[in-house]
Amino acid sequence: MDHDSGWLEVVCGSMFSGKTEEMIRRIRRAVIAKQKVQVFKPKIDNRYDAQKVTSHAGLDFEAIPISTSAELWQNLKGDTTVVGIDETQFLDDAIVDVIEEMVQRGIRVIATGLDMDFRGEPFGCMPVLMAKAEKVDKVQAICMICGEPATRTQRLVDGKPAHYDDPIVIVGAAEMYEARCRKHHIVPRG
Repeated sequence: MDHDSGWLEVVCGSMFSGKTEEMIRRIRRAVIAKQKVQVFKPKIDNRYDAQKVTSHAGLDFEAIPISTSAELWQNLKGDTTVVGIDETQFLDDAIVDVIEEMVQRGIRVIATGLDMDFRGEPFGCMPVLMAKAEKVDKVQAICMICGEPATRTQRLVDGKPAHYDDPIVIVGAAEMYEARCRKHHIVPRG
């Protein structure tokens, strides 16, 4: 693809699958190519550093924390040619239109996110972005139970699988996540 046209790349998968690491790799290559790069992340994602996107493997890149897709517009510089957006599923649904507008303006957008929530169901804006993207890479983790390729995120609350009816985000619960294959992904109902 030439530099005069924009396009959307989506990197999706479960937690611990290397989504952010892959975005950072692509962003670093754009920097080497002397392209103007900006990276954004939801303010809600403050696991490692409020001003950086950081992979579980420890790679990082400077990022602008935003609460809404409108804030992305407010912080987007006029000469930016490549935009990275980490954890896109946590942004409001208007991010789809913002990304479409950036692509129309000739910007290459690299959006990462969980394609499925802990229930194994499509998560937020990700299915729409995957459908609209020129390129989609679904990356896999390793199942913490059997070692096979993992495509699901298992939420554990107090050591037990979260119930289907639990909210997508639980505030204040002692929760953790594991990558799981389809066979070992457990979501009790009722």
